[in-house]
Amino acid sequence: MGDPITVISKPTIGASGRTGFWRTFKPVINYEKCTNCLICWLYCPENSIEVSQGTVVINYDYCKGCGVCVNECPFKAVDFVLEGEQNA
Repeated sequence: MGDPITVISKPTIGASGRTGFWRTFKPVINYEKCTNCLICWLYCPENSIEVSQGTVVINYDYCKGCGVCVNECPFKAVDFVLEGEQNA
C-alpha cells in the first residue's frame, strides 16, 4: 500500500446549482467571540465555511443552514438567525 491521499472538497456549482436558497435559518458568526479555532470549518458537511485572510467566513451560496457549525462551536460564536433578518 502507498501513502494515503488527502482530498479536500470545495463547494462548486453541481447538478443542484447553488444550494444556499434551501435554508430557512442561516448561521451568522459573531467575530467578537470567534477565535478562528476552525472547528466550524472542520465539521461543516457542505464545506461552505472558508478561511479568508485568517478569518472564517461562510459562503452563503452553498450553506444549507444545517446548524452543525452552530452546535459545534465551543465558543458559541455562531448563531442561527431567520433568513433575511440579519445581513451577513
